Amino acid sequence: MKTRARTQARRRARQAGFSLVELMVVMLIVALLFAVVGVSVSRSVRGAEIRNAAREVIAGIRHTRGQAIIQRQQKTFDVDADARSWTAANREPVQLPDGLHITLETARSEMTGENAGGIRFYPDGASTGGSVELQAGERRWTVEVSWLTGEVSLYREDDDH
Repeated sequence: MKTRARTQARRRARQAGFSLVELMVVMLIVALLFAVVGVSVSRSVRGAEIRNAAREVIAGIRHTRGQAIIQRQQKTFDVDADARSWTAANREPVQLPDGLHITLETARSEMTGENAGGIRFYPDGASTGGSVELQAGERRWTVEVSWLTGEVSLYREDDDH
């Protein structure tokens, strides 16, 4: 009887624990979950960066238009794609975060270099018009400025406009 009790106790002890294979499978599943969460978080951060940069560009463009109207003189919102920066009227240049790229589409007369130029605003609020595109990987946001009214609009790549 004592041997039978010992044998049953040993079986229970073996059955109570986990095998090495079971532990490895659980560790693999946990590692995969962390990888998926990590990718998701990095995409969210990149999305927030480009969205924030687009909002800052809009604020800079609106500031430049406002300064042209208030001071009753022409002002330009300047973009330097090579330096990955932009400058609003009477303000310091703003450098984009790493991984974000900027391009400008504007009137030929407003180009100051191969990849640099500006959008000019007049005292009546009108502008030369154009667009500023921000890109981070596959994500693309476009800030458009109406040439007639100087109105500023924001579009994501997947939006219809």
